[in-house]
Amino acid sequence: MEQYQPDRLPPARRAALSRRSLLRASAGGVLAAGGAGALSACGIPPAGSTQGAAAADDHSAKEKTVSFSNWTEYMDVDESEKRHPTLEAFTARTGVKVRYSEDINDNNEFFAKIKPQLAAGQDTGRDLICVTDWLAARMIRLGWVQKLDASNLPTAYANLSAQFRSPDWDPGRAYSYPWTGISTVIAYNKKALDGVEVRSVSDLLDNPKLKGRVGLLTEMRDTMGMTLLDMGKDPGDFTDDDYDAAVARLQKAVDKGQIRRFTGNDYTADLTSGDFAACVAWAGDVVQLKADSPEIDFVVPDSGYLTSTDNLLVPARARHKTNAERLIDHFYQPAMAAQLAAYINYVCPVDGVKDELAKIDADAAANPLILPDRDMAAKSRAFRSLTDKEETAYEAKFAKLTGA
Repeated sequence: MEQYQPDRLPPARRAALSRRSLLRASAGGVLAAGGAGALSACGIPPAGSTQGAAAADDHSAKEKTVSFSNWTEYMDVDESEKRHPTLEAFTARTGVKVRYSEDINDNNEFFAKIKPQLAAGQDTGRDLICVTDWLAARMIRLGWVQKLDASNLPTAYANLSAQFRSPDWDPGRAYSYPWTGISTVIAYNKKALDGVEVRSVSDLLDNPKLKGRVGLLTEMRDTMGMTLLDMGKDPGDFTDDDYDAAVARLQKAVDKGQIRRFTGNDYTADLTSGDFAACVAWAGDVVQLKADSPEIDFVVPDSGYLTSTDNLLVPARARHKTNAERLIDHFYQPAMAAQLAAYINYVCPVDGVKDELAKIDADAAANPLILPDRDMAAKSRAFRSLTDKEETAYEAKFAKLTGA
């Protein structure tokens, strides 16, 4: 396997800036703050009704290579931490070399890196990229993503979990396939709770015994989505009035001192220390925290939980589309998906993985945060796609709430 890593972080910083610590990075940053105006200021048209890019010349047959850009710490490695077994298995099976780069550290930052070429109709030098759902949706609307050829994705089509088959921003997965699912749940520190029961967002916001010991996330979609669910609203189908009511609900909790603070990934330190008795949390982190501390656990509210995705896309003008599609399909083989899930500990979007994962890690195979069972999958909800106008307005209201 050939690797190119032009923007790879030096080893000393990789742990500090792992995918876990950068989870859901900056969904409310540059794009949200500036909305369509931020794109237009860069000479890029705002997202319209365009769907997908025109097919580019595909050189896959003659050029046995594929360039894949991904987040740091988001691929399985061997004990030497220098080799990626699943990628090497792909090359051994197909003869296609993978030029693998961990050069995505933030959605907005990466988008800024590739948008000049995309806007100019040029090849980005990447055949496959992995971005979070809200950015994937925007890129599809802008016409900067190629439609996938289903004939090259038989395994992916057959094994994609029902939970992830048809997001509103890409019905039927015509342009994307999920790399992982990212679940938002409630985590708690049993010692800090000292017998107090936490089963819902209402418990976080209303129980006076938790005053000043509750954490919420600075990511708008996660915190607002969980609050909407708690109020009986569907994050996939809500109105401006619903959103405003959820903001008011949270503002009441902020005003009475119930919320200690809104955090990014640094909530993990507060939860472990007991400064947070309970908080809204990302499941991938909870898996790791539970492994390190018996005091940490989680609950999925009866009202449901929020699931988002990181997604594989083929950019416009990519030279090796077929090779990229074959690589996507490769990771939907249960054995490959299990090997990946055992390393990254996020929700696996591939059906039929449990037996393969159990061979590697029995605890992981039994963990509903990695392989949701039927009941948990039924509680999953996704935050609906937003227009540029909604994005700007909602983020502004949330920023005022959090004091950002």
